[in-house]
Amino acid sequence: MRRTQYRQRPYRGPADLQAMQALTQRLWSSASRWHIGDLAWSRFQHIGREPEWRTALWECDGEPVAWAWAKPPGDLDLHLDPAHPDLAPEILRWFDEVAPGESRTVTMLDAETALIHVLRRHGYVEATGGPFFIHLRRSLADLPQPPDPPAGYTRRCVSGESDADARARVHRAAFSLPGLPPSKVSGDSYRAVMRAWSYRSELDWFVEASDGTPVAFCLVWLDEHNRVAVLEPVGTDPAHRRRGLARATILAALHAARELGAESARVCARGDDDYPSARATYQAVGFRRYARNVSYVRHG
Repeated sequence: MRRTQYRQRPYRGPADLQAMQALTQRLWSSASRWHIGDLAWSRFQHIGREPEWRTALWECDGEPVAWAWAKPPGDLDLHLDPAHPDLAPEILRWFDEVAPGESRTVTMLDAETALIHVLRRHGYVEATGGPFFIHLRRSLADLPQPPDPPAGYTRRCVSGESDADARARVHRAAFSLPGLPPSKVSGDSYRAVMRAWSYRSELDWFVEASDGTPVAFCLVWLDEHNRVAVLEPVGTDPAHRRRGLARATILAALHAARELGAESARVCARGDDDYPSARATYQAVGFRRYARNVSYVRHG
């Protein structure tokens, strides 16, 4: 039997991100860690990070069947077509070459059992303890109406790139948490997000205070083919929390996604108890846990 021939090539720019998104869209299932919106947000939220990353795509007969994205010092994200399991060892060898440090970590969804078996055969062991993320989902069939924001606040969707600087400011306010590095999202990086394939301004919602300052936000990405939306990111300025702003913004964005054809939505949140508020907010609007990220580590 003829051995399948693969072509590996390095990531060359936004067109290759769209190829990665196309593969992710084609492979979407409840066992998928990645959504097309996760990829766009993760790639573009920070300007100038590309030199730090090593990213490769593998093709078969001209079509992408896998991608791998290595981040320093030794962390790997990947997506592999399950029809090509023989490619997994090659991806791990590539990771060894581009991340030659003392420790390597591969993160995936706990439902990706075939990949987990491959990792174990190559000396990876599950990391236990520490922070972790869970995935939550809900149907949009019985979506509650979004409540009006409290007095003094207004809600609207982004009108264009003129809103990018303000959106970046409120993002930095929401994600600059004690003990964590400050967010590097900037107006320029947010404009890059807005130019990504699958971004839609009508799914990018925020709440403004009486002086016009954005104080809460929810960006939804829609995979029209699979009719599934993902929330990435969601946040509220700490000075305006506990006023129902996140709920009002999330539900408005999800209604907009449903009008565009979404049937379900997914979101990722911390599953440990160090930062429980986001998880509680999503559960309050009907999201329920169905999976979690797991990390596998190899030393030496």
